[in-house]
Amino acid sequence: MSLRLENKTAVVTGASTGIGRQVALTLAQQGAHVIVNYNRSEQSAREVVETIRSAGGRAELVQGNVAEAKDVERLVVESAAVLGNIDIWANIAGADILTGSGAELSDLEKLERLVSVDLRGTMMCSWQVAELMKQAGSGVIINISWDLALHGMKGRNPEMFAAIKGGIVGFSKCLARSLAPDVRVNDVAPGWIQTAFADDVMRDDYYKMVIETTPLQRFGLPEDVANAVLYFASDEAAFITGQTLKVNGGVV
Repeated sequence: MSLRLENKTAVVTGASTGIGRQVALTLAQQGAHVIVNYNRSEQSAREVVETIRSAGGRAELVQGNVAEAKDVERLVVESAAVLGNIDIWANIAGADILTGSGAELSDLEKLERLVSVDLRGTMMCSWQVAELMKQAGSGVIINISWDLALHGMKGRNPEMFAAIKGGIVGFSKCLARSLAPDVRVNDVAPGWIQTAFADDVMRDDYYKMVIETTPLQRFGLPEDVANAVLYFASDEAAFITGQTLKVNGGVV
């Protein structure tokens, strides 16, 4: 049985930890030659690369802050130089406004960080790599939004996060039309996903509430999101573009 991404190349932004890490691992497991992008977490990113290589896969490391236009341009250029061609681009990088220094920011500062990394970063990366994909005549871009951007959730942080991720939904749909028929663009909207980040910000009673209100009665795993990204990246999704896939255990 052939691998689903055999002879394909992929770039995963924010691939040093969490969902991005699992996306990079999953794409590599299915045969893709993967660029593991990181901003500050170099050691964690190197561990992802070594994990892929030790399993017989191919991976390289490229640093770059997706909030910075010059870094985005360099990330695309260096990735293309290493890979030869970029078949798949997964925009996974996201800002943290809930823990560490992010939690200490004012509301406006949090909003600015989310705009810069999640929205502007996704848009700049997509526009930059789209030029190469159009020249090649093929390619897939996968973005990450949030299911509660579609359903709503009370609270100041959710308001900001939903606004940004809702913007990504709209951007993905518009970009899909702009780049068709050669390049496909789709969006994965995760629900509650259990990561080290989630463990840092959720209390036990909140975990219980989430599980009780989720039809599949559990938190999602990074693997669940990565498998959705894999599907969109594969030829099995060749007739799918401009779509948002909720990975949220059935929450409506």
